[in-house]
Amino acid sequence: MPVTIDGPDFVALQVRDVEAAAAFCEQHLGLRRAPVSPPHGVVFDTKPTPFAVRALLPGVDLADTARPGLGTVLWFRTSNAHQLHDQLVAAGIKILTPMADSPFGPMFSFEGPEGYTLTAHGG
Repeated sequence: MPVTIDGPDFVALQVRDVEAAAAFCEQHLGLRRAPVSPPHGVVFDTKPTPFAVRALLPGVDLADTARPGLGTVLWFRTSNAHQLHDQLVAAGIKILTPMADSPFGPMFSFEGPEGYTLTAHGG
């Protein structure tokens, strides 16, 4: 029988400024740092899958990339998508996709650290 995978076990965004990206996640998304992170990144205490921002890997240059992660869809569950939407708007965060119904509850997309598109849903 062939070996298979179970699904994502860790998700990290490569960023130019790890501390600024981590601050965005803490201040605007309410994420909390995990007790331990590697020296090149910040891991957050997210469940069930750990999420992190990390320094660029060798050979990665995002300088000419208008939208890092293009082609990747990264969704985050929240207890109240409408309230999070309003908080982000009040903080001046760019909303990319307006609030809409989805099979996973209300959802919208916004510009995250360094231009990554992030989607929040739930509640």
